[in-house]
Amino acid sequence: MSKFKTNLTLFYNFLKIGAFTFGGGLAMIPLVSRIVVEKYHWMTNDEMIDMIAIAESTPGVIAVNLATHVGYKLNKFFGALFATLGVVLPSLLIICLISYFYDKFIEITVVSWAFMGIKACVAILILNAGLKLIKNVKRNIFSIVMLLIAFSLCLFVDAISTVYIILGGLIIGVVYYSISEKIKKKKEIKEEPKDEIKEETEEEISEE
Repeated sequence: MSKFKTNLTLFYNFLKIGAFTFGGGLAMIPLVSRIVVEKYHWMTNDEMIDMIAIAESTPGVIAVNLATHVGYKLNKFFGALFATLGVVLPSLLIICLISYFYDKFIEITVVSWAFMGIKACVAILILNAGLKLIKNVKRNIFSIVMLLIAFSLCLFVDAISTVYIILGGLIIGVVYYSISEKIKKKKEIKEEPKDEIKEETEEEISEE
């Protein structure tokens, strides 16, 4: 696929995501995953999870961050530009249109009922996104404990901002995995001489 076709594909797909996804960036995750991972195979599940973590922890809207990251991975600057324009354009046009007659628009009974239904659907979409992410995350004691702590803080402690929870997870993750890597390397260094001795003894026995 040429670079121009790649840019058009990015623009078209993220335009669809921006136009037909309600509830913000978190609600977009299942649709983005379906297109990026399952349909076009632009990324693996692990890469998608890493990308979501980066997009969520960096400044800006998660939907824009996701689109920019995917576009840049495929075609650098122009890929990021076309993907970002695609995801932003529908919301920009709709908000500009609604802003002219927002007061009258929101007072329409059918519209208020529609928004109530959309809110319920958005909650399910976000839950679905969370469950999909949990399935693909590597399960160990550390990830389970971190998940439970973050969930408990978000649910029961209103005073702590999600920003601090993300930063705390980032710092703890770096410390934990740097220590575990050092321990793993030390074990490998200790095991190497034993393996060499075994190989030497096997060679001597075969020669005899």
